Amino acid sequence: MDYNLTTMIPVLPEIFLLAAACAILVVDLFLSERTRLLTYGLSLAAVIATLGLVHYAAGPVREVIFDGSFVRDPMSDVLKTALLLVTLFAFVYAKDYLRALGILRGEYYVLGLFAVLGMMVMISANSFLTVYLGLELLALCLYALVAFHRDSKAGAEAAMKYFVLGALASGMLLYGISMVYGATGRLVLTEVAEVIASGGADTTVLVFGLVFIVIGVSFKFGAVPFHMWVPDVYHGAPTAVTLFLGSAPKIAAFALAIRLLVDGLGGLLAQWQDMLMILAVLSMALGNVVAIAQTNIKRMLAYSTISHVGFIFLGLIAGTDKGYSAAMFYAIVYALTAAGGFGVVTMLSRSGFDAENIHDLKGLNDRSPWLAFMMMLILFSMAGVPPTVGFFAKLFVLDAVVSVDRVWLAGVAVFFSIIGAFYYLKAVKAMYFDKPIDATQLEPAMDTRVMMSVNGLAMLGFGLFPAALLGACRAAFAG
Repeated sequence: MDYNLTTMIPVLPEIFLLAAACAILVVDLFLSERTRLLTYGLSLAAVIATLGLVHYAAGPVREVIFDGSFVRDPMSDVLKTALLLVTLFAFVYAKDYLRALGILRGEYYVLGLFAVLGMMVMISANSFLTVYLGLELLALCLYALVAFHRDSKAGAEAAMKYFVLGALASGMLLYGISMVYGATGRLVLTEVAEVIASGGADTTVLVFGLVFIVIGVSFKFGAVPFHMWVPDVYHGAPTAVTLFLGSAPKIAAFALAIRLLVDGLGGLLAQWQDMLMILAVLSMALGNVVAIAQTNIKRMLAYSTISHVGFIFLGLIAGTDKGYSAAMFYAIVYALTAAGGFGVVTMLSRSGFDAENIHDLKGLNDRSPWLAFMMMLILFSMAGVPPTVGFFAKLFVLDAVVSVDRVWLAGVAVFFSIIGAFYYLKAVKAMYFDKPIDATQLEPAMDTRVMMSVNGLAMLGFGLFPAALLGACRAAFAG
């Protein structure tokens, strides 16, 4: 293959982001504590410029480069756009929190940029090797970020748990990939799919490999029973890290599932449908029921994440373009709501105090009516209350499941959603009907206020006008 500037356009955003992250890392070495905000500004600029390059490289035609290892298609365009926007929210929300706790260091933003690069590689992966490369780059950055607060014992413990379990899951995924490679003799996902479709591979070996690949994907999502790390890591990590960890990687995990299960192993649809069905029901059940008992808001949102993963799996279980687009819509919407929810928690923290418990939300409406309203929109969206976008995200997934005659599965999802509404409404009740424990005025910086307003109102805006986002998700699978 002849590499020139034209053939490299699809990978231009990744090349730029890598160069920008390396440059910011070097610049940060020469900055003092007083000029540390320059790293923050450069990181935001890098994300915005990468977003521009994603749109410059975008197009309706699927492009495959690097001998089939890297693909740019409409799905990657939409997912990368959503990923970079969520990252933008996460970076802005994190700044005041890190500064208040005295840990505003350039490493947070540099590791964040490298993690985003890993996620973008995962989104455009068309080969088992590229998938694993992106996944490991993301994982290594997240391990370091969880242990970012050096004086926190909880953070160090959470990072160790995440590292050990993450290494185990990566090993299982790699073992599954090696089994599939052994059966098909191919690494490029489209070629794997062709070999499976032709019947030229041993089905027993393929299914054995598939089991380990599903385990690896489920761990990255945090699906039951591979969810053990989620509550502990969300709780132990600094809230600014939990904010990033709980939002952006969900988009990459969705891409991982689509690339591996749909693009590569679509010929084994019946087998992985059954596996995901069990994981989806368990995730919705355990996530929603255990979240009710939580008093720590980070742990509550962690179990909430587990329940939402069940819904994303429902879209994949449908096995149709309608189901995949509904799952994609849900993953993007959830990433935005998670960023906003954890963003509000970061704003409640201040020097010497890290807001973690639900009672820290008490009387938030008295302290900041604007912030309480934004949090209410975000919680309503998570609960699936109309007219927020979370309602339509659930509706589209349920519609896709019903359309393939799995009505009982939709019924189970609705049942557990009703249970889940309880703990979201408990948080809303604390904000509006309880007296504040802490009367300290909340005065976020202007950039934080603007981003939170955009984030919160997006829940309402996309709920009232969901067609644009849904249309983009459907166009991603139209080909």
